[in-house]
Amino acid sequence: MHVFVTGASGYIGRAVLAELIAAGHEVTGLARSEDAAAVVKNLGADVLRGDLDDLDAIRRGAAEADGVVHLANKHDWANPAVSNRAERAAVQTISNTLAESDRPFVFASGLGGFGLDRPTTERDANPAVGPASFRGGAENLALEYAERGVRVVSARFAPTVHGEDDHGFIAVIADAARRQGAVHYAGNGANRWAAVHRSDAARLVRLGLENAPAGSVMHAVAEEGVVVRDIAQALAVRLDLPARSVPAQQLADELPFIGAFLGLDLAATSNITRELLGWRPTGPTLLEDIAAGHYDRD
Repeated sequence: MHVFVTGASGYIGRAVLAELIAAGHEVTGLARSEDAAAVVKNLGADVLRGDLDDLDAIRRGAAEADGVVHLANKHDWANPAVSNRAERAAVQTISNTLAESDRPFVFASGLGGFGLDRPTTERDANPAVGPASFRGGAENLALEYAERGVRVVSARFAPTVHGEDDHGFIAVIADAARRQGAVHYAGNGANRWAAVHRSDAARLVRLGLENAPAGSVMHAVAEEGVVVRDIAQALAVRLDLPARSVPAQQLADELPFIGAFLGLDLAATSNITRELLGWRPTGPTLLEDIAAGHYDRD
């Protein structure tokens, strides 16, 4: 099929493009700059110039495609309301464009904010509802379109999608540790983070696009929960720094937005996803990727 991908030049997007093209799909990637366009083109995809605020470009890309994968996000951690508004607007635009067409729409969601005392499952409803909520409540908004002729599929990514060139949460924590002279974690560090390797996440996106029924929720989770203290200690070994416990509020102050997540228990399962799509993660674990030196860079 012809697939339109937003966030195509990003860390996850590049892996998804490669996965889709290897499977024989034709891909058009949204690119906001010349550099991004070059990345998309070099991977073998066509380019549509535009960004997350260019709703006309997003509408055109969706209208001309047989399916859409939406991965773009502003990731404005200093001002999350900006990211939330942009995310909701993009999801609304794509959903309206695909309405009554039965075309697939796989979009990125997350596993933060559920606030459960157990691992989150695919059956747990996302508590983010409405424009002012996390990601603008985009997951619940999009899933409503399963009743409006869109084969909409939520891909809830683990808090860390790890691997070479990762610049997400773990990379930010490593950068902060180099500045502070220690790897900090909150309290006793016994809380857990779900994790998945980038290659496994990309394969799941493709499987969801090809096969998941309308209204499906997929969990891109290979490891149900890696203890945050173990993550900190693994980084400390690689960076030749101490790992230190600090109060949760101090961590939140040191790392706005991300620091607050570091103190949460973000464990999740993917049993339903694996049964639904036959997905079996095969990539390295998070601690293996840290030990391989993927977060050593300055």
